[in-house]
Amino acid sequence: MKQLTVSSDMAELDKIRAFLKETLKKLTISEDTYFQIELALHEICVNIIRYAYPKEKGDIIIRVWTNKKKVFLEVKDSGFPFDPHTAEKPQVERMIKENLKGGMGIHLSRQLMDEFTYKRDGNHNVLLMVKHL
Repeated sequence: MKQLTVSSDMAELDKIRAFLKETLKKLTISEDTYFQIELALHEICVNIIRYAYPKEKGDIIIRVWTNKKKVFLEVKDSGFPFDPHTAEKPQVERMIKENLKGGMGIHLSRQLMDEFTYKRDGNHNVLLMVKHL
């Protein structure tokens, strides 16, 4: 298992991408599958940066591990409690008509990954995403 801790800052997104790439480099996976994993992680981290810590920055802890058939991504923060399962499904047609931005990250991540589970553990939001290979 590999772990990365970063500050909830948009400037850390490149570090997160590099960490994921390095962690998964020995796996034989398609570019499409890698892109889906990377995009799901990116979207979740952006949501944490924007919404979990509204008044000050905090940590995002990312753990990645694999087995022969799955990639596991655990994303943990101690920000505002939020269960992504409670997020409403975006109204895409309305968003396009009204030229609205945002609101797709959680939905997109859930669609890209095969498993998506949340729990509140003490003062932490813990999201586990799994991609089947």
